[in-house]
Amino acid sequence: MQLSEQEVVRREKLSKLRELGINPYPADLFPVNQNSKQIKENFAENKQVVIAGRLMSRRIQGKASFAELQDAEGRVQVYFNRDEICLGDDKTLYNEVYKKLLDIGDFVGVEGELFTTKVGEKSVRVKNFTLLSKALKPLPLPKTDAEGNTFDEFNDPELRYRQRYADLVVNPHVKEVFVKRTKLFNAMREFFNNAGYFEVETPILQPIPGGAAARPFITHHNSLDIPLYMRIANELYLKRLIVGGFDGVYEFSKNFRNEGMDRTHNPEFTAMEIYVSYKDYNWMMDF
Repeated sequence: MQLSEQEVVRREKLSKLRELGINPYPADLFPVNQNSKQIKENFAENKQVVIAGRLMSRRIQGKASFAELQDAEGRVQVYFNRDEICLGDDKTLYNEVYKKLLDIGDFVGVEGELFTTKVGEKSVRVKNFTLLSKALKPLPLPKTDAEGNTFDEFNDPELRYRQRYADLVVNPHVKEVFVKRTKLFNAMREFFNNAGYFEVETPILQPIPGGAAARPFITHHNSLDIPLYMRIANELYLKRLIVGGFDGVYEFSKNFRNEGMDRTHNPEFTAMEIYVSYKDYNWMMDF
């Protein structure tokens, strides 16, 4: 596959890092003790912190530089000073590694202390930093000109859905969909569990597809030499558990239906089904 000019440059930087004896993908634990949200909510001057995140912006001004790190909770400004990072005569870490070999998108770990800039920005004064992961592809970040006009926004629906990882980096608000989904599932589980019902798991590969009127995805079990079908619904197996003596069972299941697709229908989807003994549909609607 043809590499872009930016990808070629980043691979050259990768080689230079290794020549300097720097592992661009260290497997060692990095002892993070704060995130961007905690820093802002529990800010204290000169407090020692260890943070990590993706380098999202950088403004180099000679031997000093301001940058932004983005973690799971947001962004925080970090301040690099050459003479504070490189205490001796060797300034390679700042002059070569930071200024020339780091790129936007790289994951960086930072150790330092909190301080407030002259304009009131809560920031981290870097005492040491570690490259945690070198990004070999550029991020699709938008560009803004001097007049405030924005170009090259990553807003094409096709690209955003196909490259959800890039969408999450460039458009952090998308993460809220994932967060809300998890909170919703957890709340439902807590409600059902408190009612005394059990969460179960039923087979995904089934000898007979049932529980719904839909075409299944078909596969083959080599050891048994039989066809199997990916689950189109979990209804029949849940009802068997009720027959077996459970008062109530529920499941968050992945179902697969070999049908058409649109914005509201996907061949692979998650469904929640619950079955309770000795109740009727009126009770279920009130439950």
